[in-house]
Amino acid sequence: MQFSPTNGDFTFVSSTEAEDLTGTISAPDIKLNMGSDSGKDPYATTFLRQRGYGWLLEVEEEDSEETKPLLEELDIDLKDIYYKIRCVLMPMPSLGYNRQVVRDNPDFWGPLAVVLFFSMISIYGQFRVVSWIITIWIFGSLTIFLLARVLGGEVSYGQVLGVIGYSLLPLIVIAPLLVVIGGFDVVSTLIKLFGVFWAAYSAASLLVGDEFKTKKPLLIYPIFLLYIYFLSLYTGV
Repeated sequence: MQFSPTNGDFTFVSSTEAEDLTGTISAPDIKLNMGSDSGKDPYATTFLRQRGYGWLLEVEEEDSEETKPLLEELDIDLKDIYYKIRCVLMPMPSLGYNRQVVRDNPDFWGPLAVVLFFSMISIYGQFRVVSWIITIWIFGSLTIFLLARVLGGEVSYGQVLGVIGYSLLPLIVIAPLLVVIGGFDVVSTLIKLFGVFWAAYSAASLLVGDEFKTKKPLLIYPIFLLYIYFLSLYTGV
């Protein structure tokens, strides 16, 4: 007994007729690509890619860029900081230093290091002065910046912050002298005045330009008072 299929794909035969049937089933030629043939994807890879899961097979490439040094990552240029320190400590134009680089190319880490160092030498017996010195540096520079802008100066807050910070170096220089000759009141007072004038001149010569014209004293005087206050924080007066 034989049943004819409706779709033409399968044929059902009776058990008696099946005894005469012979044949073989050939296996399909299936090859797994394990990566030897770079032109063809494995079947599993093809299966995943066709169904939108190809991202599971992606391998993140290693960053080819070389790791930058820490100082470069933090934008710290030690040579530039050292040059600016010399410009502040030796403000005389005759020495040939390009002192305008302190103002025109401001940085943050150099002035911060100077302020922190000045704070460290000021903590003898008065540890709370450290945070106060940093506060005075930030807000004192802001006051000088606002005053300079009101007077018509073309300076940024970053420039004022850098110049005021670097110009604390003269006060750091005279600090050891004050320790040595602290018992001589007259000499100690003269050294203090010299240090304040030195610091104020270094800052004012960079911040007070020709654009202020007759208004220069209006900016030089607050800068001078700011460094007197810095020195008073160190000496405890």
